[in-house]
Amino acid sequence: MVFQISDTLLMVRPAHFGFNEETAASNAFQTKNSLLSNEEISRLALAEFDAFVEKLRAAGIRVLVVEDTPSPLKTDAVFPNNWITTHSDGVVVTYPMYSPMRRLERRRDIIDQLSETFVVTNWLRLEQHESEQVYLEGTGSMILDRTNHIVYACRSVRTDEQLLREFADGMRYRTVVFDAVDPAGMPIYHTNVMMAIADTFAIVCLDSITHETERQEVIRSLESTDKEVIPISYDQMMHYAGNMLQVRNDQGASFLVMSQQAYQSLLPAQLEAIQHHSQILYSDLQTIEKYGGGSARCMLAEIFLPTRE
Repeated sequence: MVFQISDTLLMVRPAHFGFNEETAASNAFQTKNSLLSNEEISRLALAEFDAFVEKLRAAGIRVLVVEDTPSPLKTDAVFPNNWITTHSDGVVVTYPMYSPMRRLERRRDIIDQLSETFVVTNWLRLEQHESEQVYLEGTGSMILDRTNHIVYACRSVRTDEQLLREFADGMRYRTVVFDAVDPAGMPIYHTNVMMAIADTFAIVCLDSITHETERQEVIRSLESTDKEVIPISYDQMMHYAGNMLQVRNDQGASFLVMSQQAYQSLLPAQLEAIQHHSQILYSDLQTIEKYGGGSARCMLAEIFLPTRE
């Protein structure tokens, strides 16, 4: 059986979180601030990570925490969803990354550790495309509607359309591809900052989809799969209100997970619409958001693999 939401999350506890110069050019959400030392930024991020894990576990959500290795240095290790996805048929997929530093985040020992508890039947390695300067950064690039086998993606330097279609063909997904830009007209680097799909609803910054025909295609596709579309504004998107993930706990209750900044940006009517479908869980991630350019969803790699007997 294919589920849209997982009850198990993989998170990587960062050893040296910080600002990545290699990703900043294409990520308008990153901010460089010299007021804090690298050590202070890393310490604050670690505290946010630990508090986030504690909140998830307190809600009954299973979290597998893996420690980042101190060497080599990886400033974005806290965002594992970009390099790995897992699937209910036992397939693990690893992805080609735009930033050379981020390629160091892929770790076989993590996959080996997962295989001790879960059934891994196949490992699809797409990272070979890095030699061609072709990238597809996991569930940053792709929003997966797993139950309906649809993948949504906005085109960017980190999301190659041809490789996306190869992934979709191999995994038997239909693609919905579109252009999306930020308020300055810059292509949005990852689809998961402007869109989130849950079991019965979807949150989308429709204003960011520049072509009317593509915007209508996204709406039609979501509504045809019985998703309530909850639009968010540009301002809310820039506060990470699109970077959310629905998960479930050990009792089967669902939670839409987001950052405190994202939660505070939402209007009462939007919160009511979400809470009609799911509970809300949020945590303060301001340091990780500011310097890393990613938020709650980016920190969570879902585990859909079958459990070993």
